[in-house]
Amino acid sequence: MAASVRNVVTSGVFELDGGRWEVDNNVWLVGDDTEVLVIDAAHDAAAIAEAVGGARVTAIVCTHAHNDHVNAAPELAARVGAPVLLHPDDRVVWDLTHPDRAPDGELADGQVLEVAGTALTVLHTPGHAPGAVCLHAPELGIVFTGDTLFNGGPGATGRSFSDYPTIVRSIREKLFALPDETTVHTGHGDSTTIGAEKAGSAGWD
Repeated sequence: MAASVRNVVTSGVFELDGGRWEVDNNVWLVGDDTEVLVIDAAHDAAAIAEAVGGARVTAIVCTHAHNDHVNAAPELAARVGAPVLLHPDDRVVWDLTHPDRAPDGELADGQVLEVAGTALTVLHTPGHAPGAVCLHAPELGIVFTGDTLFNGGPGATGRSFSDYPTIVRSIREKLFALPDETTVHTGHGDSTTIGAEKAGSAGWD
């Protein structure tokens, strides 16, 4: 039986380059009653741990290291005894929030994570952040995109460590190669599909 997907929305502050913005974040839980993988431990470790319940957390995966996606990761890791995984290219961003606590493991393009009998493939998609990744679960017909691709287009690239041509290339080469019917679960806001975003991408260049 394939894993199920649950969404926990947490609220807090995104901080970068001296700015502060109130944000709502999507935290995604992939798994079953026995084991769960957490994608983006944002703002509220207690709320995420409550949603996990009695399941074993196999890993806490960071799609990137902006503070609003990782600020609850160390506390959640301590609560549930799971490793925090991050692409090494985002360590410079991670250190802005957690200078005294390193991630527990690294993510790599093409790496496969398994939870509850379901495989998720890591896609390195730099642009919003240098170590940004997406997680593709073909069995579920889902890709978790963090802040790389939203309902309405690419993630923001106007701040430090980001680059617009790079994020567009990542989306076109890695995400638009997925089936059009693939559901896109984002880091903020509503979900979409690969086909819908591809259809609206003509003016990105």
